[in-house]
Amino acid sequence: MPSPSTRIISTPAVRLAVHDWGGDGPPVLLAHPTGFHGMVWAPVAERLRAAGRHPWSFDFRGHGASDRAPDGYAWGGFADDVLAVTRACGLAGDPELLAWGHSKGAAALLLAESREPGTYPRVYAFEPIVFPGDAAPSPDNPLSRGARKRRAVWDSRAEARASYASRPPLDVLTPEALDAYVGHGFRDRPDGKVELACIPDDEAEIYSMAGVADVFRRLAGIQARVVVACGALTDAIAPALAELLAAELPHGETEVFADLGHFGPLEAPDPVTAAALRFRA
Repeated sequence: MPSPSTRIISTPAVRLAVHDWGGDGPPVLLAHPTGFHGMVWAPVAERLRAAGRHPWSFDFRGHGASDRAPDGYAWGGFADDVLAVTRACGLAGDPELLAWGHSKGAAALLLAESREPGTYPRVYAFEPIVFPGDAAPSPDNPLSRGARKRRAVWDSRAEARASYASRPPLDVLTPEALDAYVGHGFRDRPDGKVELACIPDDEAEIYSMAGVADVFRRLAGIQARVVVACGALTDAIAPALAELLAAELPHGETEVFADLGHFGPLEAPDPVTAAALRFRA
């Protein structure tokens, strides 16, 4: 697995960890899902570098090595994050750039492009958390309730990894993706134990804000080429909803992976990376 060069950038609200995976080819910016972090893209970054690309990833506020949000988790803050990282890396408006987001990360990219048109010429959006108004989840949705109950403190990373690998939802991740998630998704405590970097109450608040992000109404104004991809086995953005989102986009299309679920890029990086590169080409 490649090891990136990581630096911290400062924004008006938070400090963000940015990971440069190296390479000399066209850039790819990777935006992670809620509860994860930028290092979880390691298996994808390895494949992108092998294909002659230069991948970048980062940790959203409240995740990984980035700061917690000082004033809550309205999703506009995640668009602020991705735009700040794009500028700091010198990628804004690069005609070669492929922006690839997963779940909330994909929604943040679409929201950012709607605010600053032309920043991302191509967006590969794997199951972007975007809903029409009548289908938006309530603030007290099952994901929020589940996050609040999540175990935050473990005796060790090894204990956490063994538990995650044994049961849904993370048992579908490749061993490499799970290693990356556990390796960088915890902070060491003075008592020798480890705790989640994305605090369960913060994760719950992020999920509770999904329904009020109102990205859907912005889709019609996004001129970038966009693929809305999904897994046929998903419990999040099903193919019918992906088709609806793509139809709202002036230059939208869909891609469905028959044997994958919501964690597609982390459970099958080979076919999903190949598809994203076909789209970029």
